[in-house]
Amino acid sequence: MSINANGSRLETITRELFLQWQQTKDYWKDAKSQEFERQYLEELMASVGAAVTVIGKVDKLVTKIKSDCE
Repeated sequence: MSINANGSRLETITRELFLQWQQTKDYWKDAKSQEFERQYLEELMASVGAAVTVIGKVDKLVTKIKSDCE
C-alpha cells in the first residue's frame, strides 16, 4: 500500500468516525457531549486534515527520490 493510499484510508476512517459521532449525538445531548466534541473530535478532524496534507507531500517526495535513484 502506498503512502498516499494510507493517507486516503486515514481520511476515510476519520470520516466514518465522524458519521458515527453524528448518530451518537442523537442520544447523547448534554454539556459533556459538547465538551467531548470540542476537546477531542474537532481537534482530531483538524489534525487528520493536516496529516493527510503532509502525507501527500511525503508521497510526492518519496516518488521523486525513487525516480532520482533509478
